[in-house]
Amino acid sequence: QVQLVESGGGLVQSGGSLRLSCAASGSAFSIFTMGWYRQAPGNQRELVATITGGGSTNYADSVKGRFTISRDNAKKTLYLQMNSLKPEDTAVYSCNAVLNTLGSPLWGWGQGTQVTDSS
Repeated sequence: QVQLVESGGGLVQSGGSLRLSCAASGSAFSIFTMGWYRQAPGNQRELVATITGGGSTNYADSVKGRFTISRDNAKKTLYLQMNSLKPEDTAVYSCNAVLNTLGSPLWGWGQGTQVTDSS
């Protein structure tokens, strides 16, 4: 059973930056496409960025040009660099392996990390 531990969230003013991390336990991390999801209060969870095992990335239009997803397979860690933050980025951010083109998660969820735009 893979466990996911997200960290790096916090309170930030509009236009600020944060870097999120997601540490995964277990083996075979490198073969999976990984993604960052977010869920704002009252909204469904949405997939905002993905990265394949080989490093190809894809982004939701809402974060394109502001967020950068990356991974360190040796450390089994996923990252999300968030720049030019906006109030609408406020959400709980979680990571997971992406099961299919619909963005369904493969594993159970970690606790997530809260990102709040304080403006």
